[in-house]
Amino acid sequence: MTIYCLMTWMNSGSHQKSQTEVMHLVKNVIQAEDFDTKDLDDFSVRRCLCALDNDTSQETTNFPDDWVKTEVNLDIPMKSKDDQSISFSVPGFHYWPLVAVICAAFADVQANTFHLLPFKHLWKDPLDGHEECVFDEVYSSNSWLQAQDDLQKQPKEPGCSLERVIAGLMFFSDATHLANFGTAKAWPLYLYFGNLSKYARSSPTSGACHLVGFFPSLLDSIKDVLSNLPRISKTGILALQTHCQRELFQGCWNILLDAEFISAYRHGLVLRCPDGISRRVFPRIFTYSADYPEKVLIATIKDMGSCPCPRCLIPKASFALLGLVRDIRDHLCKFRAYSLANITMARKFIYAWGNTVDGLKVQATLGEGSWVPTMNVFVEKLGPLGFDTFRMLVVDLMYECELGTRKVLFTHLIRLIYTLPGGNNLVARLDQRFHQVLLYRNGVIRRFSNNMSEMKRLTARDFEDILQCAMPVFEGLFPGNHNAIVQSLLYRFVHWHALAKLRMHSETTLSTLDDTFKKLSHQLHQFRDFTCAAFTTTELPKEKAAQERRMARERSGFDDSCAGGSSQKVKKFNLSTYKFHAMGDYVQSIRLFGTTDSFTTQIGELAHRALKVFYPLTSKLNTSAQLAKHERHRQTGQRSYTIAQAPIDLPAGFKGHHYISKLSRHNPFHIFTFLQQHDNDPAVALFIPKLKDHILYRLQGLDVSHCDRIFTENECNTVIIPDNKIYSVQTMQYNVVNPQTHSDVMVLSGETRPQHPYWYARVLGIFHMDVLLNAEGSLKMHHIEALYVIWLALLTGHRSGMNCTRLPKVAFVKEADCDAFGFLDPGQVIRSAHLIPAFASGRGTSSLRHGKSFARQNDEYDDWEAYYVSIFVDQDMFMHYTHCGIGHPTALRKMTRDCANANLADCSDSENDRNEDWESNIQHHGKGDDEGEGDNDNSEDERDFEDREKTEGDEDKGKDKGKDKGKDKDELEEEDDDRLSF
Repeated sequence: MTIYCLMTWMNSGSHQKSQTEVMHLVKNVIQAEDFDTKDLDDFSVRRCLCALDNDTSQETTNFPDDWVKTEVNLDIPMKSKDDQSISFSVPGFHYWPLVAVICAAFADVQANTFHLLPFKHLWKDPLDGHEECVFDEVYSSNSWLQAQDDLQKQPKEPGCSLERVIAGLMFFSDATHLANFGTAKAWPLYLYFGNLSKYARSSPTSGACHLVGFFPSLLDSIKDVLSNLPRISKTGILALQTHCQRELFQGCWNILLDAEFISAYRHGLVLRCPDGISRRVFPRIFTYSADYPEKVLIATIKDMGSCPCPRCLIPKASFALLGLVRDIRDHLCKFRAYSLANITMARKFIYAWGNTVDGLKVQATLGEGSWVPTMNVFVEKLGPLGFDTFRMLVVDLMYECELGTRKVLFTHLIRLIYTLPGGNNLVARLDQRFHQVLLYRNGVIRRFSNNMSEMKRLTARDFEDILQCAMPVFEGLFPGNHNAIVQSLLYRFVHWHALAKLRMHSETTLSTLDDTFKKLSHQLHQFRDFTCAAFTTTELPKEKAAQERRMARERSGFDDSCAGGSSQKVKKFNLSTYKFHAMGDYVQSIRLFGTTDSFTTQIGELAHRALKVFYPLTSKLNTSAQLAKHERHRQTGQRSYTIAQAPIDLPAGFKGHHYISKLSRHNPFHIFTFLQQHDNDPAVALFIPKLKDHILYRLQGLDVSHCDRIFTENECNTVIIPDNKIYSVQTMQYNVVNPQTHSDVMVLSGETRPQHPYWYARVLGIFHMDVLLNAEGSLKMHHIEALYVIWLALLTGHRSGMNCTRLPKVAFVKEADCDAFGFLDPGQVIRSAHLIPAFASGRGTSSLRHGKSFARQNDEYDDWEAYYVSIFVDQDMFMHYTHCGIGHPTALRKMTRDCANANLADCSDSENDRNEDWESNIQHHGKGDDEGEGDNDNSEDERDFEDREKTEGDEDKGKDKGKDKGKDKDELEEEDDDRLSF
């Protein structure tokens, strides 16, 4: 009866009760040891929520704690100096005073984990003993260290000897829709404390997010007020409406930065910290993360004006010089400084003399810098205290890169493909290739849709996956030299993104990021001036359809004779945008505030999820108050649950490297039956001899140089497998290795002087077994775990690496090689690998004969001829291919460094040739880049580029880049894509 009642409850009432939620209710609530049904006598949800809020009033929905509801008053200027400005009130600004938030945060149990004193993070490299700074957390950043130093230099408060510490404030704000349909939206302001580790702050379930307020929007009634003003035009109405929106936003912050907060900013707050010690806490604002439209509101500048960057005064006309010496110099010296006198005078012209907001006199008074006649509250109130308003507007990897420059590049690549002969077929092939990219590690790389070129409902993580997998997908779709340019550009872009997204930086990696940005800028200019200039690109089909819908709406109400067919607009690749310009600020931002994962807007977007979940639970009346209460309940419950939960017990037998369930014996594997089922399959031809060799190699404790040792028949006879039975399991719990879905792994190279640090293998089976070893007449039982794999080898004649701008390329070892298949110790696996098919090389049977095989999945009859190693699939994978990984084993870093140095000479000459005099060429071709135009006279440069590519290719042939264990070199060179065997 209990189960019947539970299932009836699940299938009735609200549709929010999923199977997962019901299982959570059963296991974590009903079956909990301390659950007692007697506690539910006279239970009332409303009464419990009111007790949680300490609110005795149950009549109306009030805000929690000491939230305040107020209105913002705006002054609407008139066009005549004789008329007084009109006062307009915008109600509904709900907020939690900042001082109250700070006091509540330091009284919360989570304050136990606050870092109150900053420190300089240093790392001593065990390779050569040199020391360098490490940049990761905000509380160890240069800006925090400087703020702490400035604080200690301030005179102490009279009669106060308390320790002075900083409360680091990090704001996030972004308007969001609350429902998929309708117009319901909210504009929340979130506050995080930089004293807390970023790994806790970035988790939406940690309770680290403090909902501070909801910004109101302009009422629709303001349009009626503006339209009734005398002598005002339609453009004047739009300009005044925009001005009022700026005034409203700054007015809200004028309320938030109240006298109490300014006093606390200047004199501090005496707070008792969780350790029982009273300290004087000084709030300091470090970062404000928002998308570009909100950044211009905060900076009080024009949206996409002549100087659109909120951090510097570089004009938009100079954005085309991205990455040049002049551009880099301007980033370091042309910081934005507020023109207080000009803006005060412009406001006097508007409010005292009746000049229009967008009039020539006002614009001339504002001067350069794209300023607007709105007083910046941050500058007005915090500027005298030494606060830099524009420095807090940090770069944003999600909106500016993943949904910005990445999307722009991918969109233009699709446009270029459409212009090629047979463009529709090429786009269909592109979609097919994306859909065939292999999955990786529980959603790190998800399955791409069948129509990626249409870019329907793609998020930031989708564009991240697209860029990481783009090189093999786009390979061969462009003709000749353009293919090489696109491949190099995609490599540089994903390389820069991997560095920009690192969670821990050192001086070395920051220097590499700076150098990679310059090289990426070179590739972007080359792509614009050569590839883009060679084709006339137009709107994509979806862009054209959107344009037609927009024109149809504009024509509504007019005579049909005005309607006419619309032609596709020409679209050009434009580097003169703020999002490309912002790429030059990443190194400086990381030095100031730590790594980008501390202040990316993705943290704020994750906080939106809770509001969107709570919205259906509200009555849709006074939504802000109800959302605030739900959020407070969630935070309180989450913190309590986090504190109360017990440590997670690791599985029995877990050794720290991997875990294969020894108790899983549900899938016995009878060896001889298995061999009979796969008769004449080369994948298992030497299964038993290799298994016994591997067991002896493991039990004798030999090093990796003996992994392929062939033992004598007498030695193999000492190995006894009871009942000839081993056990197969589906997964190995280490980066989730699964022969069916995530089957590729990487191990450290066993060569003495390798040119590549890793070997690669595809796991065909995960086994564990009981083994008897007859040693000197006594039988001893052992338990062995092993992976049965097919090895992949690097292709000769293919150069890869950071300097060659190409991914490593591997292929299955030929079945004729006795070492093509074998067993692998799971302890040797460094981590799982992500291999992407080399689509341009096609499918074939050069490695394994045609037909079904144990080495193939899904009843396939052939294999991809080659694969690319996706070294940028995540940050940890990327750092395995550099020698800069802090915390990585020294031997691994040394091998990676030696391999990089060995390959450096092969690529450095050609790289220097390509970069020769490129800045002067870019300045020549960059004329007219505001419209996305480039010089079309590139034939001579293209011929030079082609000659260099051919020369590099000729020099590259026959170079040994992999694991060679005795296969004849002449035999290897018979194929077009030579491969090394084991």
